[in-house]
Amino acid sequence: MTDIIHLLPDSVANQIAAGEVIQRPASVIKELVENSIDAGANQIKIYIKDAGRTLLQITDNGCGMSETDARMAFERHATSKITSASDLFSIRTKGFRGEALASIAAIAQVNLKTRHTEEEIGTEINIAGSKVTSQEPVNCAKGTNIAIKNLFFNVPARRKFLKSNSTELRHIIFEFQRIALAHPEAELVLIHNDAEIYNLPASNLRQRIVYVFGKHINQNLTQLNTETSIVNVSGFIGKPEFAKKTYGEQFFFINNRYMRHAYFHKAVLKAYEHILPPDTVPSYFIYLEADPETIDVNIHPTKTEIKFEDEQAIFQIIHASTKEALGKFNITPSIDFDSETAINIPVMNRHTEIKPPSIEIDPEYNPFEKEHYNRGNFSHGSSRSRDNATHWEKFYDGFENPNLHPDSFKPEQEAVQTTFTSSGSAGSSGHIQLRGRYILTSVKSGVMIVDQKRAHERILFEKYIHMFAHASSPAQQQLFPESIELDPADYSFLSDILDDVNSIGFDIRSLGQNTVVVYGCPADLNNPHPKDLVEHLIEEFKNTEGAVKISAKERIARSLARSTAIGYGNTMEQEEMRELIDKLFACENPNYSPSGKLILTIIDIDEIEGKLK
Repeated sequence: MTDIIHLLPDSVANQIAAGEVIQRPASVIKELVENSIDAGANQIKIYIKDAGRTLLQITDNGCGMSETDARMAFERHATSKITSASDLFSIRTKGFRGEALASIAAIAQVNLKTRHTEEEIGTEINIAGSKVTSQEPVNCAKGTNIAIKNLFFNVPARRKFLKSNSTELRHIIFEFQRIALAHPEAELVLIHNDAEIYNLPASNLRQRIVYVFGKHINQNLTQLNTETSIVNVSGFIGKPEFAKKTYGEQFFFINNRYMRHAYFHKAVLKAYEHILPPDTVPSYFIYLEADPETIDVNIHPTKTEIKFEDEQAIFQIIHASTKEALGKFNITPSIDFDSETAINIPVMNRHTEIKPPSIEIDPEYNPFEKEHYNRGNFSHGSSRSRDNATHWEKFYDGFENPNLHPDSFKPEQEAVQTTFTSSGSAGSSGHIQLRGRYILTSVKSGVMIVDQKRAHERILFEKYIHMFAHASSPAQQQLFPESIELDPADYSFLSDILDDVNSIGFDIRSLGQNTVVVYGCPADLNNPHPKDLVEHLIEEFKNTEGAVKISAKERIARSLARSTAIGYGNTMEQEEMRELIDKLFACENPNYSPSGKLILTIIDIDEIEGKLK
């Protein structure tokens, strides 16, 4: 039998590893900047061209590498961070797998210049597709300068699946923000196509958050600071009144490493229950510090998914810490964490001894004794009971009033009757609004139920599509134009679609520096709030970004329809409901919303009669 199993060539193995570690240009930024941080750099500059397709260059003032280390760094599983398997459970550095540089060199052209702090001459290495093309001494500054050119040049299938430059740039900005927030002590600069996006000086955490997201966020921040025996929680959360309709200001870090954690996200949202405006999400920048032996950072190639030993306990700590911070502003009841020592929270594990609860029994208790009601705690405070017993006849005060009639004790039935009468009787052309969400109207075959928000979305969607196809619509100018400062990622989103948005009745202009001014909105929008409208538009546009088969203009029309449609809970007059129904049935597709959800349904008269038998 012929042997069929063989070892893969290193170049192929590196490309496979690159598929896990290097997904897009932003992945390169993450890996290389984290290497700079681990090298002790406090000044890092990132230069990008064409959203990383053409060039990704990172320079730092870290410790640099010797000639031998510079060459070894591009070998698979070459690392200075760990020497044994046990080191995996005490990791505090960023990169440790030893795959990043080898993976990058497998799918790009790499130029590295580096000089160790103790050496006078540095080393320059050129690699393309895992092959070293040159290595020689060079005169360069202390630290490392690495340039990644033509990413995925030898893997055209991977390069083809990269998104547009604006989308890839946004991913780079997201990665940059995570690193910047994890290391406020480092000076960081991000430049794209010779335009400076960020220039962040070394600062404290609060200043770094303000530098990254703009001055407007400063008044939004409330500090967290909780110490326990399991985990320390610090950072900032946003005040409820500043909550946004868009995601982008929600960050968790563990031991200064960015992580995603849906379970802990729920802990934060639970603390905000009943105090957030509808359809909004609070900002938070939460930093956890725990013993590295209680976490596992090695469960995912990108190391952004972390497993904790005591997740349930940490959930409760995050929730309590968030509630305590909100309580400082009298938003929710405060939880007292003031203590000289850390809180000792007991945590169950499989070795914990479970003891049965102790129960105290009164051996002299006799339930048949007449005096047993006066025993123990039951007798304390019994004056109220005696008082009630003495004045029991007052309970019937007012019942002898001759003006009262049994019919006056039917408030619910009367209210229902009033509602139906004012909204039109069965068989008429009247409409009934149910719970501020549905419109009920009679039809030949029974009762039609219409979802008012979805119906309005369909109407607006077809209107905007028509505007795109025919002619632009003039904007109704705002009496007081409103300036809106966005973070760079959202600003990039809006800049991409600004011309199309303005062609259907908006007048939004860019001022640069991540700021836009809303001068006008479509005339048929009822009392639009420009800031909310823009934020909602950006969020909806983000949510449809993955829809490959949908054109850009259709995505904009969908986003605008969802962000400007009448919301649930809004009371509608008879004429408004009638007009909405008429416009819905004038649409090409009145049955489904732009996102494919059912707009209306009909309850057959036979079904109604069957339920009333």
